[in-house]
Amino acid sequence: MSQLMGLNYHDSLKFMFDRALVLPAAGTETFFLWGPRQTGKSTLLRSTYQDALWLDLLKADQFRRYMERPERLRGELEAAPHIKQVVIDEVQKVPALLDEVHWLHENRGVRFALCGSSARKVKHGRANLLGGRAVRYALFGLVARELGTAFDLDRLLNDGFLPGIYNARRPRRLLASYVADYLKEEVAAEGLVRNLPVFSEFLNVAALSDTGLINLSSIGRECGVSSPTIKGYFDILVDTLLASWLPAWRRRPKRRIIGAAKFYFADVGVVNALARRGPLARRTALYGQAFESWVFHELSAALAYADSFEELSHWRLASGVEVDFIVGDMRLAVEAKATAKVTRDHLRGLRQLRVDHPEVERLMVICLEERRRLTDDGIEVMPAAEFGSCVGGLIV
Repeated sequence: MSQLMGLNYHDSLKFMFDRALVLPAAGTETFFLWGPRQTGKSTLLRSTYQDALWLDLLKADQFRRYMERPERLRGELEAAPHIKQVVIDEVQKVPALLDEVHWLHENRGVRFALCGSSARKVKHGRANLLGGRAVRYALFGLVARELGTAFDLDRLLNDGFLPGIYNARRPRRLLASYVADYLKEEVAAEGLVRNLPVFSEFLNVAALSDTGLINLSSIGRECGVSSPTIKGYFDILVDTLLASWLPAWRRRPKRRIIGAAKFYFADVGVVNALARRGPLARRTALYGQAFESWVFHELSAALAYADSFEELSHWRLASGVEVDFIVGDMRLAVEAKATAKVTRDHLRGLRQLRVDHPEVERLMVICLEERRRLTDDGIEVMPAAEFGSCVGGLIV
């Protein structure tokens, strides 16, 4: 049974969302749950594990307690043998706890839900990753099937996918606070960069590159720092789960293809706030860019929630002909077109892909047309709302 998530914002509480991610039953698995800030990880965990022992490392007293002596956790659980499920929120703040988690998992049969919004310390600090004993789950912002009748594409593309912000009466203010908190609590507090003003400027410039190929040298010149520094800044965004790369499809190329990855922020509302954009209107280039970001978000979440091992990639020829998304080994090719009328020009990339790779199983355009249809040569044209409701079935 999927889990119900409530919201705590004082100016929200308009909707309740049944989350698509189903977590394991209490006492059955030790796992990491990763996701950007405010996607609802803690709320989902609380509703799933109501009787668990809870460690919240955002609380200063608990942080100090386990930072000073992580072995306290072992002593506390040995004194309470009836506890079989423990939740550690913001586990990346005290990576040394993972050694204790490993021992307790192996020797006491305790199962842990290890929640975090930044994998940087865990990945780069030689933290104990439990020797493959911990499953990895990811929680994304809201997807269309979670929204149900509350699905509003224009709202999603303007305000983003974070539950509390989507629900808010003043989303722009919350988005500004979200960015400020990220800089203060994720970047500055963890000492991830030496020059916070430059990193802040980098965020604004990076937002302008959302959904695109990245030119490190160009961004470096604009920010006044070197390309390696900019590469490190992008790594910080990925490690703190604020963004991700979409690799190029490289298998069996029939001609010269572009091998560079594309870059996507995890939330389009954050992009709009960083780029200081006003309301996005349909039939504009920025709306189309946000629409592509939303399709990427839906596909990424569907793959993660289905426990799929298939990769998501993009395909682009040196001539500029491209397809936005390839699922797996040419199982599904998807173009995102924020248009109410799909024309031959919109189908050019998919048709060229089929010439180069006749093994492609399905070709699809996600758009703003009102009804689903099939072109004469078998390309599926699907309205955005229908895609959002059935994308999980497309992935499985």
